[in-house]
Amino acid sequence: MNDLLERAIGELPERERQVLALYHFEELTMKEVGATLDLSESRVSQMHSSIVQRLQQQLAKRRSEFASA
Repeated sequence: MNDLLERAIGELPERERQVLALYHFEELTMKEVGATLDLSESRVSQMHSSIVQRLQQQLAKRRSEFASA
């Protein structure tokens, strides 16, 4: 599962990987992530929600691909 997640994150555009890294690994707040990347807090929140949703969809799809293999 971790390998799938790493691969899916690796396929994201650089800016989206930065948002995830700063928020989840550096443990910055949305406001701090926004200040770091010169984005508004609300834009960071929108991006984060969209990224997480897409990752969940990709992981669900890939899980089913591996289950049928």
